Amino acid sequence: MSKVVLVTGANSGIGLALCERLLSHDAEGLQLCLACRNMQRAQAARSALLASHPRAQVALLQMDTSSISSVIAAAQEVKLRYNRLDCLYLNAGIMPNPQFDIRAFFRGLFSSRVVSMFATAEGILTQKDGLTADGLQEVFTTNLFGHFVLVRELEPLLCHAGLTSQLIWTSSSNAHRSAFSMGDIQHRRGTQPYSSSKYASDLLSLALNTHYNKRGLYSSVICPGFVMTSLTYGILPSFPTFLWTLFMPIFWLIRILTNTFTLTPYNGAEALFWLFKQKPESLDPQAKYHSLTSGLGRNYTQARRMDVDLHTSQDLFEKLLQLETEVDRVCSSAADGRTAYSTTCL
Repeated sequence: MSKVVLVTGANSGIGLALCERLLSHDAEGLQLCLACRNMQRAQAARSALLASHPRAQVALLQMDTSSISSVIAAAQEVKLRYNRLDCLYLNAGIMPNPQFDIRAFFRGLFSSRVVSMFATAEGILTQKDGLTADGLQEVFTTNLFGHFVLVRELEPLLCHAGLTSQLIWTSSSNAHRSAFSMGDIQHRRGTQPYSSSKYASDLLSLALNTHYNKRGLYSSVICPGFVMTSLTYGILPSFPTFLWTLFMPIFWLIRILTNTFTLTPYNGAEALFWLFKQKPESLDPQAKYHSLTSGLGRNYTQARRMDVDLHTSQDLFEKLLQLETEVDRVCSSAADGRTAYSTTCL
């Protein structure tokens, strides 16, 4: 029986590299569904995958995780197409309008913290967030809440008696506890919404295991390492191309010193691919699985303890349930033309 795998954010970068690796592993034993916001890019990704694996089953699904109505509509479509899901990769993410501190960057470049600076972007990067059409913070919704709603909507396909299924989150080394506040889970008042959303995904994965393991659903978190993707290049939009060219030898040199510089999407997808081959029930719910690449170019996966705790993860889970209820209520009322939407309390 073929496995059904759904990947969000699958039309480029790490998501597309993961799909290529999955099909290279077992092109005919998978039903692969690419959930993407931009369908033109999704079609191009599908064509590229089928060019390499002409007998593969690759379907497309239009979904924008920043839009709750889009997520719900996509989930309904998935339930019409499939009677189960074996693996759901929660990979879609954004870092909009990054603000780069050039002075801090060059100070760090010639300091002892250069490796940590490149690996985590701590101290050199902030972002300006926006609002979605639903009145929610954009980064929070795209990276975390939209995925949470998707999981909740797909429970009937993910939880089957006698079977196991996987949720696999793409987190980040930029997931810092210091950026997250339980009193402001959407990060309305902060300047690091990306870091906050990724730390929240670490917390949420732990909470999901607490609630769903008994029903056969297991959640894991990965860190792809430092990967050169469109998101990475977008951090320095004003930098001329020749500066990126100058930096690349530095990146390759740093990779000799640290295994977190995976650099390519293929390497960054290592932990995502490795987890697919594991028994979900054997994995550590409090570990983040890191994609690593040695100085000689060998890819491998390593589990590292996350900076999370059960109490905080449960508090976040309850707040997300409250927000989901509020969104449902407001959407129903808006459909009747009776109310406007505000989520300032969360």
